[in-house]
Amino acid sequence: MLRSTVLAFAALVSLTSATPLIYDGRAPFNYTIEDLDNSVDLYLSVVKGTMNASHYTQLLGHALNATPLWTPNLWSPVEQPMTISIDNTSIFVPGSGTPQNGFRRTDLIAQKDGNHTALNAIADVGTTVFHVSIMEELEKRLNMSHEYQIVWIEPNDGSHVFEIQLGSPFTIPTGTVPVSDARFLKVRNHALDLLFETPFTPHDWHNFAVQIDWTNLTLGIFYSTNGEPLKAVTGLVENSSASPGAAGQGDYHFGVLKLPLADPNETASQQGDVVHFGIQEGDTEALTYSGIFIESITGGVSTGYGKTIAPIS
Repeated sequence: MLRSTVLAFAALVSLTSATPLIYDGRAPFNYTIEDLDNSVDLYLSVVKGTMNASHYTQLLGHALNATPLWTPNLWSPVEQPMTISIDNTSIFVPGSGTPQNGFRRTDLIAQKDGNHTALNAIADVGTTVFHVSIMEELEKRLNMSHEYQIVWIEPNDGSHVFEIQLGSPFTIPTGTVPVSDARFLKVRNHALDLLFETPFTPHDWHNFAVQIDWTNLTLGIFYSTNGEPLKAVTGLVENSSASPGAAGQGDYHFGVLKLPLADPNETASQQGDVVHFGIQEGDTEALTYSGIFIESITGGVSTGYGKTIAPIS
């Protein structure tokens, strides 16, 4: 009986990687805050405020179970979740550029072999699938009167191939907020068309997989909660406003990017410059992540527990 149990467990472990992985961003338990502070693979951690990366991103160890989709059983977890937070110090200064005073942001960027741009060249071709799971941080809740961008792929032109959002859209002037679907996770394409939304229920892992055809410029969305296998929630959707080829390739970001509210005391030009102007309260806010990886569709789309389904077509 013991031998059969061990063999069954080994088979399940092998099935968790049934499709070819291009990037595995599921933080192992030996990944440390020193790794995080020094942008050691798996993440480039420079998009943050003035403090060390580990001030904004907490590795949770065994304090919280990651999404169960990729864990053979709860007694043998394969990754540690991480909580990514912002506070009033979360003002990013890009290179020698101007501080992004309008935003509060902490992003982690997928990185492999110490090179995030080289990863783009292999992850952003053909048809690939970007996985992520998100949980609300109840003690550091987001302010749903603001717009938050929490998962996206960003080419050099600053656009987003797709993005997952929360909160109320930024408007000039600020309307009645929070809006009715502020507490919904929203998946949008490059043109910001809404493809899928679902309530951001507390205590739940919200599992997403975004299928991207980089050649034909289409998207497809898979979703589930907690231990339910991923299922397609859209058909194949055009993403034709995205750039083809190398110009459309970009970094895979996950974190908390909080847009401001328009400040009525600022000029029209300043109000439109959301990167550098606007109202921020400076509160500490956070989201928790796990299940981050990129796969090829060679073996299908991973849905959990070593199972796959056909890509959306």
